[in-house]
Amino acid sequence: MADFIALLRRVANLCRKEFLAILKDPKSRAILVVPALVQSMVFGYAATYDLADVPYALLDQSRGGAAHELAARLDGTGVFRRVANLATQEEMRSAIDTQRVLLVLHIPPDFERRLHAGEPAPVQVILDGRNSNTAGSAAAYVNAVVAGFNRQWRGRHGASPSPLDIRSRAWFNPNLETRWNLMPGLIAALSMLQTLLLTALSVAREREQGTFDQLLVTPMTPAEIMVGKALPPICIGLLQSTLILLVTRFWFGVPMAGSAWQLYAALALFTVACVGIGLSISAVAANMQQAMLYTFVLVMPMMLLSGLTTPVRNMPELLQVLTWANPLRFGIDMVQRIYLEGVGLAVVWRDTIPLIVIAALALPLAAWLFRNRLV
Repeated sequence: MADFIALLRRVANLCRKEFLAILKDPKSRAILVVPALVQSMVFGYAATYDLADVPYALLDQSRGGAAHELAARLDGTGVFRRVANLATQEEMRSAIDTQRVLLVLHIPPDFERRLHAGEPAPVQVILDGRNSNTAGSAAAYVNAVVAGFNRQWRGRHGASPSPLDIRSRAWFNPNLETRWNLMPGLIAALSMLQTLLLTALSVAREREQGTFDQLLVTPMTPAEIMVGKALPPICIGLLQSTLILLVTRFWFGVPMAGSAWQLYAALALFTVACVGIGLSISAVAANMQQAMLYTFVLVMPMMLLSGLTTPVRNMPELLQVLTWANPLRFGIDMVQRIYLEGVGLAVVWRDTIPLIVIAALALPLAAWLFRNRLV
């Protein structure tokens, strides 16, 4: 019992030393808070696929009342902004090539006649595919407007209604806002960046300053040193997650459906897995420059393979296999589901088990590296 208390005291002393090393400098304290807040605000406002302003041009060769009504419907959405009325098809190329418009709506001359004859009346939409995501979203908006026009036209002219009538309703994100999907994911992603870097620099900094040799001659074992080095970054990672959580909940107003303690339990597991990877980097790096380089080389693939911006199931099979070694993939999915769906840890076991495996492999690997490369 006395040995265990002495062990706890040694680990606590090392944790205190690590906290002092991180927090004693006012600039370091600012770095722990300001980047997380700034990044969460920038991502919340700038990283969005929602359509707010779509400039378009109209080529109306029909010039009838129905064509005017269809164009008015598009203008009335508040999303599409007509910037040009074209006279010929040759002007369409210039309008898109110069990026004045994202799309051109072309209504052919026989549009009105076909509608009154009860025949299909095709309407052409030419999109600027250089921005494929926005163009795809704009095309979906246009299709929805045309579908609404069709329904009302059929009702007014006594035509039989379409046999299929889709009534869509989105669960967990009623207005399909990008921010609702992105911000909960950033609670895990942004905190990982700082946690990984702090952990990677912890041992490398001491090796560069020559204080790690003094640490090795203390009664502490490599495993105790690893625990003492791991706990402060875990606490700081959870603090940063809290900051981003507060921004998400109260600044951007994304409602949280899940339990706070289950969210923090999930974040703690995710942070432990990240700290294990950071400690392994720290044990391998010879100095702080190498630790930073290794961290930045690792962070970008982890972000791209996380599923934050593109679904993992849409990636090539080889990359899907690689994502199983990425704790961020499971951390983001877990946080999003708890935050938006309100599920518990028992439901997200497909995320918690891989994180436990990653932590169970990364932390012993870091301990082995501490023992074999540093002693």
